[in-house]
Amino acid sequence: MIFSFEIPLLLLLLVTAAGAILVKDLMSAVLLLGSYSFFLSLVWAWLGAVDVAFVEAVVGAGLGTVLFLLTLFGTAPKDTRLRRPPPSLATLIVFPLLGVLLLYAADDLPEFGNPKSPASVHISPTYIEQSYQDTRTPNVVTAVLMDYRSLDTMGETVVIFTAGIACALLLRRNS
Repeated sequence: MIFSFEIPLLLLLLVTAAGAILVKDLMSAVLLLGSYSFFLSLVWAWLGAVDVAFVEAVVGAGLGTVLFLLTLFGTAPKDTRLRRPPPSLATLIVFPLLGVLLLYAADDLPEFGNPKSPASVHISPTYIEQSYQDTRTPNVVTAVLMDYRSLDTMGETVVIFTAGIACALLLRRNS
């Protein structure tokens, strides 16, 4: 069942993504990417992944936009115009075909919220039923992230920390 805000939200995502690709000014591209990230955080929140929505809003729409803007303010105005050749014919053919193929494949995905989907049938019951006995943690999400998938979470934290250090090194001023 499609709700009244799904189609406009999808259109906003498509327009902001296409706008960020097509604009010639880096400042406009950064602001459009920040908007795209904000709309994507709304999608994640609507899908029930509030933690992912929060991270997308903070890192993508907030911190990423601020870091890009700080970088642009440190450049000369003549460097903020993009100079790129027009896309090749192969690009104009391959990417729309890939999009159609992905939309066709999406029809085979399980229905959203279906309790009989593979994710709900195989591992989720184990997490829900045994997480407290295995981890002594009353919150199932915390048990999954910090006990069952702790190495994966640590890897993601290392990636984000490394990206933050790289941004700090790029933005530092030579005195």
